[in-house]
Amino acid sequence: MSSMTFNQKKFTPVPPQKGSFPLDHFNECKKQMLSYMHCLASNKDDNSKCRVQSKEYIECRMEHNLMAKEDLKNLGFKDLIEQEEKSDSVNKKISS
Repeated sequence: MSSMTFNQKKFTPVPPQKGSFPLDHFNECKKQMLSYMHCLASNKDDNSKCRVQSKEYIECRMEHNLMAKEDLKNLGFKDLIEQEEKSDSVNKKISS
């Protein structure tokens, strides 16, 4: 029995904008991933409350070549980076 497929468009898969996202077969970033997932579960999947964990997970993936290296400011973490830079400069002034 054949099906009628009039006026149906053929689905064409599109590659992701930033390239591939390989699986972490060796669990190199499992700790960071679990921390992020636990944060999401604890915050009713509100990812805005888990940005620090998300940043740590992405940093780990980049360090282990599980994703292309990219400036974190371009991935939506500009405010966290600037906050860390301010904190570092304050700590340097205090320790001097």
